[in-house]
Amino acid sequence: MQLRHFLLATAAAAGLAGAAQAENVLKWGANRDIGSLDPYSYGDSFTINVLNHVYEGLVRYNKDLKIEPALATSWEILDDQITWRFKLRDDVTFHNGNPFTAADVVASLTRVSDETSPLKGNLPAYVSSVAVDDHTVDITLNGTYPLLLNDLTNIHIFDEEWMTENDSLLPTDIGGGVEGFATYNANGTGPFIVESRQPDAKTIFVVNDAWWDTPQHNIDRIELTPVNSAATRVAALLSGEINFTNDAPVQDLPRLAAAPNVEVLEGVDLRTVMIGFPFREKLTTGEDNPFTDNRVREALYKAIDLDLIHQKVMRGKSRIAGATVAPPIPGYTPELDELPGFDPEAAKSLLKEAGLPDDLAFEFSCISDGLVNEEQFCQAIASMWARIGLAPKLDVAPRAVQSPKRTNGKTDIYVLGWATLPMLDAYSPLLQIFHTKEGNSGVFNWGDWSFPELDKLIDAAGSELDLDKRLALETEALKIVKDENIMIPLHQQPMAWAVTDDVAEMPLFPDNKPRLWFAQVAE
Repeated sequence: MQLRHFLLATAAAAGLAGAAQAENVLKWGANRDIGSLDPYSYGDSFTINVLNHVYEGLVRYNKDLKIEPALATSWEILDDQITWRFKLRDDVTFHNGNPFTAADVVASLTRVSDETSPLKGNLPAYVSSVAVDDHTVDITLNGTYPLLLNDLTNIHIFDEEWMTENDSLLPTDIGGGVEGFATYNANGTGPFIVESRQPDAKTIFVVNDAWWDTPQHNIDRIELTPVNSAATRVAALLSGEINFTNDAPVQDLPRLAAAPNVEVLEGVDLRTVMIGFPFREKLTTGEDNPFTDNRVREALYKAIDLDLIHQKVMRGKSRIAGATVAPPIPGYTPELDELPGFDPEAAKSLLKEAGLPDDLAFEFSCISDGLVNEEQFCQAIASMWARIGLAPKLDVAPRAVQSPKRTNGKTDIYVLGWATLPMLDAYSPLLQIFHTKEGNSGVFNWGDWSFPELDKLIDAAGSELDLDKRLALETEALKIVKDENIMIPLHQQPMAWAVTDDVAEMPLFPDNKPRLWFAQVAE
């Protein structure tokens, strides 16, 4: 594959000078590359997180994951209860020197909410926005909505003039194969500037000395290198070729912890790993789809030995999940976190009761560069399903191959991880995964299911301003998700980062997002 090297022209002189003089370099070895330099190109948490070092939103999460001002300094809800007015900073410039104004906010919101946008579901209540003056913008919603600020933490603001000049007013789409200027070029307001990018090889960021905020980091340069092989990533960390990874392999944590120059940072991710079913009439084989029968979905659930996966595949580092959201997420209740119990004989009985043919063949789609040990737990689950008389065809391929198949309904059973980002609320998966696919809802409803009663609860929760009432609606909706086995929750995956002694401070966040503007390298 020929690698393309794209240089942000407006930052070239500063970037090259920074490369020559950089003393504090963070060498980030990730398990995969970002998909694009356009944060609107796909609902991928890793890509969006990396680009949050370049682009910023009106608000952001602080060190305690509480919402605080960012490009906006304040906000209020106007008398009609559906219009939010934001006051903007007047001392911000984009990386190319253009001033930040309300027109940039309007253009960015229009872009991300466009019908062709893969991230339109991240602004579910958005209707329109208007610049009141250069530093005031009004955002109008489709009704009362309590979670706009949560949504806006991940809506990055682009430079309208830059987008217009480069024919980038419309979003790109990784899943749909739609590229554009913003795929390979970036121009934000954030703490770091994209100096260069070689897809699948290296992306280099240099410090933005003109950043509006007071830096808490001391990093001059970030080198993001995808290292897909876990063994190679460990070797690179031990040798000092990289000095940070946000994906330390769980099977190698004892070795890393024993190394004199490495510190391991561990936790449990908010991301719930789930198995999704197709509700379409036919399987990819052309056979009738039996997974529309809840007895069949329940049978596949009972056939999975969750404890064995936890102990053997995840090395005891995951948290077995019975609910589709993690305990810290609003909307979660312990009652919905109960497990079905591993019972292969009961699974066989349910399949027989449903009249399933012997050796039913179907595709089981997994990603080789996706979740923690995804390929391994997929192999284990496929083997467990085979033991109850099914014939799953394991389809393992990189994200770039699997994403278009999933978004276009060209697969059967699949694995999905959902961390409720950026919302940090159960409304996130309820709206984007479990709601019927329509408009901004059900963007990640890849199975094409539809439960009208569930939709009503989700819609009601989305307009309920009373917190207790909203959470009760969300919990009731999550109960339908569980009772219908729309998706099978497996676990909250382990979170393991590692740094060498070249790194003095690296805060570990429960949403598994590195925020390197809080990091310190050793001097």
